[in-house]
Amino acid sequence: MSQNLQAVSSPPSITSAVSLSPGKPKEPSQLPLAAIQGTHLVPGAFPALPPKPTLPKVFAPSQPREALTRYPWKLDIVTTVFWIGELPTPGNPVPNTVSAWDKRWTSNYGGYDNPDPETRDGFLPKEFTPGQNPFYFALPYNDIGKSGTKASAQAIPWYDEAFYRNGRTILKGRWIAIRMGGKVCYAQWEDVGPFETDDWDYVFGNARPKTRGNKGAGLDVSPAVRDYLEFGTGFGFVDWRFVDVDEVPDGPWKQHGANNPFANSSLDGDATMTASESILRVGELRDRLMASLDNPANEGGE
Repeated sequence: MSQNLQAVSSPPSITSAVSLSPGKPKEPSQLPLAAIQGTHLVPGAFPALPPKPTLPKVFAPSQPREALTRYPWKLDIVTTVFWIGELPTPGNPVPNTVSAWDKRWTSNYGGYDNPDPETRDGFLPKEFTPGQNPFYFALPYNDIGKSGTKASAQAIPWYDEAFYRNGRTILKGRWIAIRMGGKVCYAQWEDVGPFETDDWDYVFGNARPKTRGNKGAGLDVSPAVRDYLEFGTGFGFVDWRFVDVDEVPDGPWKQHGANNPFANSSLDGDATMTASESILRVGELRDRLMASLDNPANEGGE
């Protein structure tokens, strides 16, 4: 199909706003065309733009994804260490024998997750193999209140796609990336804190943590996360962000736990399964794990 294009001289307002590289002038046929005042086209008026990158539908990373993510980093967050089975202290009046969503947290985990480095073997307690993922964390928001799902839960980025029943959390088991120095660790959401339970503007928005306890801590992490990131003390400054399941790279956080879809035995034994199929399978398994909360034997706390 032929086109009738009329080339005209560039108006002063266009040529004065565009700086072309010095050297041999390009032929008009080599320059992009830009529309000026309706049907007139001027060669070389604007540079051609490269195609915009698009987010792949399936992504199986071996390294953390640093771009093309829907969740931004939260920077310089004071982070403290907590552990399953921790008893209350003057500085931490809430026991961690149960979680916000699991009344049998300690027994489901398999015992006391002793933080003492002398009692640990790598990222695990020496005395038992955990029944749940030892890479866990707490953030100061609970989507469940005494009367059911909170209205503020609609601020959760995945609310529309994940909500399935009033009074059932859509937070438990979600993954975050935690960055400290040059290392990035991954962990699952298993409790609420530190101190606050309704700080949704920080967890899902742009605010800083509103608590003043523990130097304004906005994140609690397990001993395994502490050891991977090499805190060295009970406090650390980290960056963190939510990640989708297809962003979680290989690492020790994939190896243990009935609540961990990557460690589920249903993923084993099929050597023909592609990376894309594995990711879809992990998503299905996570949905089953969340639905299993409807079982009275797994009822969590409100």
